[in-house]
Amino acid sequence: SGKLVWTFHTIPFPGEYGYDTWPPDAYKYTGGANVWVSFSIDEKRGIAYFPTGSATYDMYGARRKGMNLFGNCLLALDARTGKRLWHFQTIHHDLWDYDNATEPKLLTVRHNGKPVDIVAMGTKTGMLYVFNRVTGEPLWPIEERPVPTNDVAPGEEPWPTQPFPTKPPAFSRHKMTVDDINPYVEPAEREKLRKIFLAARHEGIFTPMPVGRDQISLPGEHGGTNWGGTAGDPQTGMLYVRAENYPAIHHLFERNPPRAFTGGTREQQGRVIWAQFCESCHGPDEAGVKSITERNPDRLENIIRGGVGNMSGLGYSDLTISADNMTRLLAYIANPAAGAGELPAPVSRGGQAASGPLPNGETHRFYGQFGNWWLASNGLPAIGPPWAELVAYDLNEGTIKWRVPVGTAPGLAAKGIKDTGAFRVVRNGVVVTAGGLIFMGTESDRTVRAFDKDTGKILWEKELESNPESIPAVYEVGGRQYVAFFCSSGREIDNVAHKLGKPEA
Repeated sequence: SGKLVWTFHTIPFPGEYGYDTWPPDAYKYTGGANVWVSFSIDEKRGIAYFPTGSATYDMYGARRKGMNLFGNCLLALDARTGKRLWHFQTIHHDLWDYDNATEPKLLTVRHNGKPVDIVAMGTKTGMLYVFNRVTGEPLWPIEERPVPTNDVAPGEEPWPTQPFPTKPPAFSRHKMTVDDINPYVEPAEREKLRKIFLAARHEGIFTPMPVGRDQISLPGEHGGTNWGGTAGDPQTGMLYVRAENYPAIHHLFERNPPRAFTGGTREQQGRVIWAQFCESCHGPDEAGVKSITERNPDRLENIIRGGVGNMSGLGYSDLTISADNMTRLLAYIANPAAGAGELPAPVSRGGQAASGPLPNGETHRFYGQFGNWWLASNGLPAIGPPWAELVAYDLNEGTIKWRVPVGTAPGLAAKGIKDTGAFRVVRNGVVVTAGGLIFMGTESDRTVRAFDKDTGKILWEKELESNPESIPAVYEVGGRQYVAFFCSSGREIDNVAHKLGKPEA
């Protein structure tokens, strides 16, 4: 019939469980805490397992003081009624955009000599959480450990502890030192990175962001692991994780309400906005912007707001760049010559921002860049390798069975340096087959590989013409097994799939 059956509020309404973990009426003005990756269902029991993301705003939480349930949770609901059965919050009061963005995996393992049905979830923090999927009890203890809370933006109140599993061990690095800076850069570049690191704030995972100083997260907000980053083997209780070790560098800025203009053409006004947001990377004359005028305006706006490649986006809040100012910016990009001449003077609008009701008369806030990988000038991470790994967990024991670098950096591989792991495997999923193979693609070298699931040894690999992203699809036709990858060029999406035939065993 299409009739709505139930609704569960991940930002609770008055009287609902978790309402007191937010400021009063937070549900009226806070967004996020959404399910933005696939969820899993125990069909026999009728339980649905939802991984939820962080609440807005990602890196500044002064207007959402509290633990913020049910943001950053693994949420088990009765699939028929929407009743909460249990939950576990992996991040309290998220300030790092550590959404739960990996599908929960349902497996059966032997624990303390007995079969136990579990749900396991990898996270952007590089931690793996394992629970009895009926009761929500952790298979191994999870400790609340103190984390830094000092030197933060005005109004911010970081949560004093975060949950750390005692088992299994983490699959990604949580802290770096100056000695970990990428060794495959020129000495002058290494010294530059060293100075950036020493000037920044980095106390390991969960370092909060100060004002007026860079902050380094490890892992960054891409993980850890992310979309399609885990594959479970129901026959053995093994879980395979695509692990990423990419630091991100952030800086909080105080952003006043969007500016209006007095005088000037639309293109000249757009030139002011270009100078504010774009000039530091692309230069005053659109240097480094390739074929920009050939792009569809809607596509270009999505790139500017959401980012692409190594370019971080401006986000979707009117408080950062309003729809009117986006129109001005697009006009200047399309016709920079029309933006020449004396620049118009921007003026503050004052009052409330146009993006919706804000609490306590708020007219400004701090924001931080999303997806700002900390990179060397050669485009590789500022940290040394391995940058991407495939990690095999035995969830019967809560241990790592093996781990191997996955993928290469082509420039280094040409010099014989091949055990680095790839950079940028954020959208490269992993799948395991009943025949004992693991398939995964990597973006930086555009290569698909088959691994032995027992050892991690590469059994087969093939370079493609574009990035084999998404989760590979495995199927059988006419007695032959195939694996299909969706591929894209990285700049524009192509409807291209590559199939790999496998003879019958």
